[in-house]
Parts: sequence; C-alpha cells; structure tokens
Amino acid sequence: MREFAFEMTLCARLEGEGRLVSRQLGAGTRGRRVLDTVVVRPGPEFAARTRITPERIPDAAIDADVGTGRARYWKDCFDAHPDRARGVVERACEVGFFERERRSGRTYVRQTVRYPDWFAGLVGIENKPDLGRPGDLETQLRKDVSLAVVDEIVLATESHVTRAHLNRIPEAVGVWRVDGATGAYEVVREPTPLPVRGAGVEVVEERTAETRIRVVGASEKARLRRRIAERAYGKGWRVPFPACPHVEERAVAGVGGIPFCTREERIVGPSDPCACAGAETGDDEVPAVDVDTDARRDEHSPWVREPAGARREQAGLDRFL
Repeated sequence: MREFAFEMTLCARLEGEGRLVSRQLGAGTRGRRVLDTVVVRPGPEFAARTRITPERIPDAAIDADVGTGRARYWKDCFDAHPDRARGVVERACEVGFFERERRSGRTYVRQTVRYPDWFAGLVGIENKPDLGRPGDLETQLRKDVSLAVVDEIVLATESHVTRAHLNRIPEAVGVWRVDGATGAYEVVREPTPLPVRGAGVEVVEERTAETRIRVVGASEKARLRRRIAERAYGKGWRVPFPACPHVEERAVAGVGGIPFCTREERIVGPSDPCACAGAETGDDEVPAVDVDTDARRDEHSPWVREPAGARREQAGLDRFL
C-alpha cells in the first residue's frame, strides 16, 4: 500500500476514536526530522485552548513579554527584529491571542487570555507499510528515542511483524500492525514512555567518519513540544482535494474528508496525486470537489472550528502597523 494512503487511513481511524491528530510535522530543532503522524493528548486546560482560536498560535507570541494585565508597547515585548515582531503581533491579533489599543499614536498589546496548559502528551507515529523496504527506519527511530521530544514513538506497519523486526528497532518503540483498508490496528508491542522532561541528544549531521550531535536542554525541548502541539492543533491531517474529474470524497471508519480517485482506485493528495489530476474536459478545467474538510474535522475531533474567542479589541483599531 502507498505510504500516503496508509497514513490518511490511519489518521481517519485515530480521529474516529476522538483523538486530536495531525501529520507531517517538524520535530527537530534544526528542521531535519518530520513525524509522519502526531497524536496530541488533551491536558487539563484543553477546553480553554479550544476557546481561543482554531488556528495555530505563533510560538513567538507565546514567548513574548506580553501578559493579560496592563497593555505594553509592542516593540518592548520582543527580543527580535521589528519586522519579525510586527508580523508576530499581526498574526497573534488575527487569531485572537492578542488584542491591541492606541495611545498617543502608539500601539499597545496584551494577551486576551493566559496561555493554557492544554496538552498532556505527544505520540509520534512512523508509518512504514512495508517492512520489506524499511529504508533507514532503524536509524531514524533511534534518533527519535535519543531526542525524546515526544512521549511515545510508535511504528505503524501493514506487514506481518516478526521477532526479527522487533529486535532491529529500539525497545522503547511501540509497534502497531494496521489494516491498510480500514485503519484498524493491533498493538504488537506497547511503547515505553520517553524522558521528555529532561535533556535529549539530537543528531545534527552524519558523515562517514563522524556524527555530530548536540544536547537539547529541557527548556528548549519544552518549547519544541509546545510548537509541535500548536502546529498539530492548527493543521490537522486532511489535504486539499485535487482538480480531478474522478475524485470523490471517501470515509474511513465513518470519518470523511478523504480524496479518492475512482479511476485509479486509491486515495490521492498533493504529495501523491493521480495522473488525471488537473485534467481538462471540454473548454473548462475541472474544479476540485467542494468538500468542507474543516467541518469534517470539527465533527469528529476535539478541535473546535468556531470558538467563542476571547478577543476584546475595539472596532477600528485593527490596522496599526
């Protein structure tokens, strides 16, 4: 089975279990690692997070010296170039995490709410449908265990898992055997919780004669974990529908929003398009199927599409930079 279709099917199954699921998220400090699938476990203040915005809150806005009390002059809140800070403020206001006001021609900002303690854990899933073609799977999983930025790592496969397979991957890695058609999975081995609160070791560069590593401290790792969780909340796992006359919406385990090409009889998407995507019939190009994927996500997952929000910003003050 193609890895993309396998991934989409598993994501649908996990979301059908009521989980917050995302895919293709950067999980390294240097941008060298992308997790196939991420499951976010809700924390004690998850409901408070859902009330703020359905979008990702910028990491720099969360770290900025902006509180919920007295509004502060926006340039004093960031240790960054003014152009970058300006963009962060703009985006944070757009998503409802900041509000702003004008005083004597200057703009001041405050948080609309305190940033909540909203996620309790992260599960990273490496999708490898065919263990007969593992690529660099063992090395990658060892790197994930060494960095320990997610609480658990799971290998998901459609292959029959043998003792030899289990012996070749780190003991801490859990293993699921997945039905590629339905996403149903059998737990072959439970994952061992990783030491996410301590420092981790990240492989920076590998050469024939040497491997360069760096120690990622606990505070840096905590910020990376928060960034992964925020990206997961804002992104989800669905993809745009291609402009193909043969594509229709399909559901897996009762969860919809999956593009399926009836001509090629498979799940398709931007990273794995069908040959007929973008084809033209007559004089007009075929439009993409109109599927509201956000509505599907809102229906099946803990993510909230239209939260009440916490914005108190006055009308007419939204353009200031």
